[in-house]
Amino acid sequence: MWIIWNDEPGENVEHIAEHGLLPEEIEYVLANYESEGDSRSSDRPCVFGYTEDGRYVIVIYDQIDEDTIYPVTAYEVPEP
Repeated sequence: MWIIWNDEPGENVEHIAEHGLLPEEIEYVLANYESEGDSRSSDRPCVFGYTEDGRYVIVIYDQIDEDTIYPVTAYEVPEP
């Protein structure tokens, strides 16, 4: 899987940093997620999983093509 990161102002690296997360943490969740679905607010695909330090997060992304995703946002959520 290819993950697109953009560190320009206002793009996904900055946006997830606003939620206290790093690209490496999001990549870990994407590789080891617990469940998947669609975001209620944007209808984008999403996954839920744990960071290596045990935080439970949602990662909302755009599917660019079969092998490429662009994480739009990610943030900590209550455990199920």
